[in-house]
Amino acid sequence: MRWTALVSTIVFAGCANAPAPDNPAGSARSQDRNEARALEQAEADCAKQGKHAVAKRVDGESIYDCSD
Repeated sequence: MRWTALVSTIVFAGCANAPAPDNPAGSARSQDRNEARALEQAEADCAKQGKHAVAKRVDGESIYDCSD
């Protein structure tokens, strides 16, 4: 019984201190949500000027400009 408790404690401590697994799919979804919000904000800002937002990629970043 004592050995079982010791082994269980060691396994539990090892799992609790293990690094989180990389999840590229989760970060991609988060990035998509952030870009969608940025586009919505750009559309709202451009609509105040009577224009619409145009997106372009520069160095991996989305840039939004207002266009007629």
